[in-house]
Amino acid sequence: MRLLLLAGSLALASCAPVPRQHVAERGEYIPSRLPPMKTFTRSGAQAPERSNSSIANDFLDLSFQLESGRTLPVFTRFEGPVTVRVTGNAPASLDADLTRLLARLRTEAGIDITRIAPGRPAGINIELVTRTQLQRAVPQAACFVVPRVASWAEFRRNRRGAMTDWTTLRSRERMSVFIPRDVSPQEVRDCLHEEMAQALGPLNDLYHLTDSVFNDDNFHTVLTGFDMLILRATYAPELRSGMTRADVAATLPGVLARLNPKGAQIQERPRGRTSRAWINAIEGALGPQNTMEARQGAAKRAVHIAGDEGWDDNRLAFSLFALGRLSLGADPELALNAFLKASNIYASDPSTVLHEAHIAMQLAAFALSSDQAGTAIAIVDRSLPSVRQAENAALLGSLLLVKSEALDAMGRPDEAARLRRESLGWARYGFGTDAEVRKRAGEIAALNPNSRQDRT
Repeated sequence: MRLLLLAGSLALASCAPVPRQHVAERGEYIPSRLPPMKTFTRSGAQAPERSNSSIANDFLDLSFQLESGRTLPVFTRFEGPVTVRVTGNAPASLDADLTRLLARLRTEAGIDITRIAPGRPAGINIELVTRTQLQRAVPQAACFVVPRVASWAEFRRNRRGAMTDWTTLRSRERMSVFIPRDVSPQEVRDCLHEEMAQALGPLNDLYHLTDSVFNDDNFHTVLTGFDMLILRATYAPELRSGMTRADVAATLPGVLARLNPKGAQIQERPRGRTSRAWINAIEGALGPQNTMEARQGAAKRAVHIAGDEGWDDNRLAFSLFALGRLSLGADPELALNAFLKASNIYASDPSTVLHEAHIAMQLAAFALSSDQAGTAIAIVDRSLPSVRQAENAALLGSLLLVKSEALDAMGRPDEAARLRRESLGWARYGFGTDAEVRKRAGEIAALNPNSRQDRT
């Protein structure tokens, strides 16, 4: 399940505060006709750089536990070829993104998976419904997957019974993935990746993972090399539905030695288990149902718990990131300090360069609003490769918009205009509607203290 509370991270991570009337004025500088939408066409997924022993431990925790903490008695997967169908009013972007995803699952994960016509019964049923319908059924979810049903209507009839209880499953034969149709193309794609992966394999999320979509921090939004290895192992011939955790644990070392021989040469880096107290604090900080004061308090608790646990990894950094985002309006100095500390932690680990790029968006915005255009450009340029590789169009478009404003502030309007056109193309994929794109662009443009009213 992809959580709604984290799905809109850029929406929550607003930039430095600016006068509201300035935002409206800056909207005049966005072109009246937006450029065509840009999309990604090739994957840059890299093989995991971790030991097979740590990957095995993660595989077991991902495969034998639900996000709620409930344990699963046996291992389950599809046995045989997997078929996929799409029903509902799908957005135009879905076909291309689903085609790319299925191709990756076949080539990178070795899964025999194909799309079939909507009228035929399928193993995985992708149904597009409205965001309101989704939130009414599961308030915290941006999208989710359910076993043993083939439609939204069937899910609603059986949602509270044993039929949709994952703990009673012994093999996977029929799954439904529910995705909102009235969100941005990127949000639809992100849901496709995570929910399809959970329909096929792991059902849990682990906050300590830095290179996976199976983490509720939602920094990675398309399946990574680690995720594809987990799925390839899930469908290895040595495993089968019905195996116990002990059975899988005994078999997995041989599977990983065959699939990932490089992992046998890497030394394991043990990490402490993530406490339920910290998870509760993070969920409280990012849960939109809480008041801002309660969310800020929960973020501070998460930072303190991470410190008390002795963590110096992505979990402490994520706590600081959440605190920074929630402090932007009320205490910009606290927010900046939190972002800087989080950035330093993420920068110390090669597997968190994408996480660092999310912090870079905030730091570049601070630099731009402080009339440090050159610094803003340098921050953006360092982050662009990892963001492109991660295929995050919303973040890419936002970073490029900051850079275009910085170029404009430095008296380089032609370069700024060319980059702005590119950034708006990515923003259309990342944010969806023209109105939302203009809103985001206007907010970033308003950060430029040297903006000129006559720019075209």
